[in-house]
Amino acid sequence: MTSEPTVKTSSGTHPDLPKSLHFVGIGGIGMSGLAQMFRDLGCTVTGSDRALGHPENERIFAALRKCGAKLCPQDGSVYADGYAPDAIVYSTAIEEDNPDFRCAPPGTRRLHRSEALSLGIGALRGRFTIAVTGTCGKTTVSAWLADALDRLGGDPGMLSGGYVKRFREDGAPGNYRGGFGRDFVIEADESDKSLLNYVPDAALILNIGTDHYSREELAEVFLKFAGSARSCVVMELAAFQEIGPKRFPSGKMILLFSGDPDAPVSCAGRPVLRLDSYRVADGSAWCAFNGLPEIRLPMPGRHNALNALAVHTVLTSRGYDSMDALKAVSEFSGVARRFDRAGVMANGALVIDDYAHNVEKLASCIGAAQELAPEGRVVTVFQPHGFAPLRFMREALAKALPSILRPADQFIFLPVYYAGGTASFSPTSAEVAATCREAAGSYAASILDFEDRQECERYLKTVTKRGDVVIVAGARDESLSIWAKSLTKYA
Repeated sequence: MTSEPTVKTSSGTHPDLPKSLHFVGIGGIGMSGLAQMFRDLGCTVTGSDRALGHPENERIFAALRKCGAKLCPQDGSVYADGYAPDAIVYSTAIEEDNPDFRCAPPGTRRLHRSEALSLGIGALRGRFTIAVTGTCGKTTVSAWLADALDRLGGDPGMLSGGYVKRFREDGAPGNYRGGFGRDFVIEADESDKSLLNYVPDAALILNIGTDHYSREELAEVFLKFAGSARSCVVMELAAFQEIGPKRFPSGKMILLFSGDPDAPVSCAGRPVLRLDSYRVADGSAWCAFNGLPEIRLPMPGRHNALNALAVHTVLTSRGYDSMDALKAVSEFSGVARRFDRAGVMANGALVIDDYAHNVEKLASCIGAAQELAPEGRVVTVFQPHGFAPLRFMREALAKALPSILRPADQFIFLPVYYAGGTASFSPTSAEVAATCREAAGSYAASILDFEDRQECERYLKTVTKRGDVVIVAGARDESLSIWAKSLTKYA
């Protein structure tokens, strides 16, 4: 298949877009990508961030300055010289009393980031938008899909919640790519239901889990999202069945995929593409699906075999040759902080840096690490990414840990990452660790908590050895990657 070329930008700002936008929290992974996109579309972009000046965030701030964004402290000073942006872009995490809201010129328009993205996508005339969502895996899969499309000569556009390694060049952080091809891949966030603001051409729904609200509520959100797709929906079989096959319009084109080799070949008249096999040999993971030849996966974990199947399904639905698509899928370069090898400690233990921050993501990450340490232990160091998310996952994590951990494995809590703003400061990591120990039975001694990273580091150097895997897990805090690297002596 040859991708039809298109023009990613117009001359000057598109008439449907605000000419100038101010991004509150511009250093965030989603907001920074969106800011790059609007600069690419010809808009004037300013932005503020609480973490401006923090060395662990300098790479993303440098990239934003390079693309032409003007950065400033988050204190309302952006308006000091009479600057009045056409719109302020914000996320759900921004409090109403934020200085950039309070000091804004009266009547300044506000755009939630999902509304801004909808405007930006609308300005990309003639492009085929593919929106990827799910409780787990959407960052990896959106990146994987864009990476594969590029390898196939599609020159895609992309807006992802992760830094895609293939696109980290010439100072670009890798979470946005303009491209000139027909396809534009976006990661659609279900956490605040903002994905319902999009009307994609194709929707990819990876799974239904527990993160920000109940499975039942999430099923309703995904049903609406699937209904909005103009062309087709690619969906995990289990999610399709949980939502209810009869609830989908009969005329909607739906392709299903499943990790179960014994899954039916069709469900409610929709074809089901199946994972045929998954195995680990000599430190590498291998899989086969749809009767195709076996491929070596870029990362371990059965969940990544299912991700590969999902990406391949989308590629073939777009008209790419099945074997060409298979080769492109197998060559994925990866995403920063998605099972990233940080290095090896002086004692021989392997350190993995990962963004895992909910129960399902932690389970998948730990499971993949266990494959790399069949005779060793996996020690997971988890820094919760906020008090509210930790409160939400408290009971689910306590219930899940005994089934996730092996007898020798350990799970360590670090203090909650606090980025500022309104918070109840409850529960603490120590309190949740105690809840988990109470529910863990014979595994109680495997669940620990430390007051700081220094104490944790001393412990890790004492108890781990060659053949073990240490996972440093948590979202939002870029310094986690720096710390994970500092634990290591060898690449």
